[in-house]
Amino acid sequence: MSVDTSGVDRETLLRPIHTRTSRYTIAVAAALVAIGVWLFFYYQQLEHGLIVTNLADWGSGGGVPWGLYIGAFIWWVGIAHGGIILSAAVRLLGMDTYQPVARIAELLTIAALSCAGLFILIHVGRPDRLVTSVLPAWPTRVQWSPLMWDVTVITAYFVLTGVYLLLTIRYDLHRLRAQLPDRLEPVYAALTVGYSEREDQVIERMVWWIAFAIIIMAPLLLHGGVIPWLFALLPSMAGWHGGVQGPSFLSIALTSAVSGIIIVAAAFRYAYGWEELIPDAVFRGLAKWLGFFSLLFVWLQLQQVITGIFAAPTTLQHATEVKIATPLYWVAIGLVILAMVYAFATALKPSLFSLPALVGLSIGVLVGTLVEKVLFVVEGLMHAHFDLYSGVPGAYTPSAVELSALVGAIGIVALFFLTVSKVIPVVELHAIEGDHGSSVDATTATAETSNTGGER
Repeated sequence: MSVDTSGVDRETLLRPIHTRTSRYTIAVAAALVAIGVWLFFYYQQLEHGLIVTNLADWGSGGGVPWGLYIGAFIWWVGIAHGGIILSAAVRLLGMDTYQPVARIAELLTIAALSCAGLFILIHVGRPDRLVTSVLPAWPTRVQWSPLMWDVTVITAYFVLTGVYLLLTIRYDLHRLRAQLPDRLEPVYAALTVGYSEREDQVIERMVWWIAFAIIIMAPLLLHGGVIPWLFALLPSMAGWHGGVQGPSFLSIALTSAVSGIIIVAAAFRYAYGWEELIPDAVFRGLAKWLGFFSLLFVWLQLQQVITGIFAAPTTLQHATEVKIATPLYWVAIGLVILAMVYAFATALKPSLFSLPALVGLSIGVLVGTLVEKVLFVVEGLMHAHFDLYSGVPGAYTPSAVELSALVGAIGIVALFFLTVSKVIPVVELHAIEGDHGSSVDATTATAETSNTGGER
């Protein structure tokens, strides 16, 4: 199935660049306020250290050294990972239905990866430690340190996604240049430097191979490999250890990424009247994928619970019992199940579909997956195999400083989309041109004919 957007003109595509409403100004102000709140609290952390958070040392500290910061880091990486997978799948598998949201998925990947890196920066305490500790140690530690591999793979994904996005933007900017604002000419000149229509076929092949690399790397290295290996390879942590973590992390990544794309795409559709550019068919399709990935997520959670309470080793059974006794865990699972049930219900009875309901449930899924990841990190540390200070009760609740970082990160993502949408089209030109390959072939053939004629 494909979405017919042939009736959409270029003015509609460029509407975010040429219009500025009071709602846009309010959204920018809200994003800046969210970032400002985080910066205020982050200054407290820089001034006093991590003591202003509720993180603590094991043992006499009576808490955990990893909490919301690491949980949110995993969550943002998952959103980024799933977003670029969707965009790559559109190109590799010919999923034309989702072409109107492919670039939104790419932009979400860039924003989410940036936030993931931000949480690493925040968590090390002093930002200079990345320069004085992490970078110097990288050449001698990367071959065996999961943390170094973590940073390496995230950086590689950021570069791949950036190149992928840049190559597809050049095509659009060249053809839309006459309709883009002159004040941004230096930006467009830099993005399209050296561009020629003769490169379109070459670029198409390059983008295809980058998409292929992304699809291959995703389950093997990023959220199906390196990130879960950071936890699953530690046998001393009963709640973390085990081969199921890879598939579980992957399912959570895809579930949260689809939810994020639904929210961002719906926001652009509402703000700019893009009912024809991003029609209901796109959201119905995304709802089905959300339902499928949610089912996979719930099933893998069930696997972990069953194997953790039935004839399991004592430490694993204890960690699992604590998890299922935590009300927040069931709130998280319930939010995902609710979205799954709704997605399948709308597939069986299309009249039940409502975009506001889907957006609301998608927000619930993001909340649920974040809660699950934070609990995963915290409970895994609380109930390790070793217990050196049994008399000290362990407890952790995110502080205002930590929560402000999450608010600030959401503000950064919002501000990123608000800014980028004023510079480049957030929907590819191919989404309203029809078949990509045909347009590229026709353009190339025309260019070659013109060049041949000129030579003669």
